[in-house]
Amino acid sequence: MNNFDVIIIGAGAAGLMCAMRAGQRGKRVLLLEHSEKVGAKILISGGGRCNFTNRDVSPERLLSQNPHFCKSALKSYSQHDFIALVEKHKITYHEKTLGQLFCDMSAQDIVTMLLEECQAGDVKIETNQNVLSVSKSDKFQVQTRNGIKETTSLVLATGGLSIPKMGATGFTHQIAQQFGIPLTDIRPGLVPLVFDGGELAFISPLSGISLEVVAKCGKRSFREGMVMTHRGLSGPSILQISSYWHEGASISLDLVPDNEIEHSLIERKQSRPKAELKTILSEILPQRLAQAMATTYFVNEPIGTLSDKKLKDIASLIKNFQLMPSGSEGYAKAEVTLGGVDTAALSSKTMMATQVPGLFIIGEAVDVTGWLGGYNFQWAWSSGWA
Repeated sequence: MNNFDVIIIGAGAAGLMCAMRAGQRGKRVLLLEHSEKVGAKILISGGGRCNFTNRDVSPERLLSQNPHFCKSALKSYSQHDFIALVEKHKITYHEKTLGQLFCDMSAQDIVTMLLEECQAGDVKIETNQNVLSVSKSDKFQVQTRNGIKETTSLVLATGGLSIPKMGATGFTHQIAQQFGIPLTDIRPGLVPLVFDGGELAFISPLSGISLEVVAKCGKRSFREGMVMTHRGLSGPSILQISSYWHEGASISLDLVPDNEIEHSLIERKQSRPKAELKTILSEILPQRLAQAMATTYFVNEPIGTLSDKKLKDIASLIKNFQLMPSGSEGYAKAEVTLGGVDTAALSSKTMMATQVPGLFIIGEAVDVTGWLGGYNFQWAWSSGWA
């Protein structure tokens, strides 16, 4: 009873997908989960409605030291395949911005769907199961409180370090290293950025302000919402750019993406020369932000007293506002873990460790990280299927 064709450790998105697929292929599958419930991160995602994939998934929207690694898995099980599964279970869904697909009702619908598919494959699921150790002789031995389970195929699917309050650990990374599988550099991804010094003194009083911006770091830019917080910056544009930011780098913000602000300022100088700069800027930016910029970075005088060159400089700063983050909010607020198990040690077609036959590693623990907006769930589905 303790001998299985496949043991999967971790009943998140990738683990559940792998279990249902293996079970329906006739394998005797055991799925182990250390929490009380399966799919915990699925249930909280998308504000409880699960942004389960994106219509526009493509390899270019996933980060890895090897940008080609994800292609095989994404091709073998695409977003269209997962959408078909959702529709087969009659789960209604809707599209938000930028191709993001959410359940109409609840993320529980996705978990229920996966559990029903696992049941169809006679998958055995054990929750509240802490794995005490993993070893290998001719088979893998997985030590739990209920004794030793044996298998010829072991799948590590416990995710990364993000959201530790939900039980996230580095278990998969530790077991990978135990078997001599290297890791790439690991850091929080899709995470709010924090600031110190004068930049924080400027941002913190503006906490709660939100606006659409273009956030840029290096050659990468994202146009989405941004929110100012008491510690720094958050919102989709900042979470996206955080995956490309590294310590010591600056980010730039276009605070008025659709506004040729230089022409606007010069026009107002001519038509309303007595209006104060902060009044004019309040017509273009959120009022508190406009007033703070007028007093912190400019001279708040009647706009008619400012030269065209000064107005050009003001416009340039607003269109290319440079900030130097001091760090991020860390794994506690990160949606994903960047980096992980080195893809050079895995087969891109099967996710098996090339030097450890029978050991497979899938999902967030692998050095493949998607953009915000359903891409990381699709990587979980695709790598689990592979």
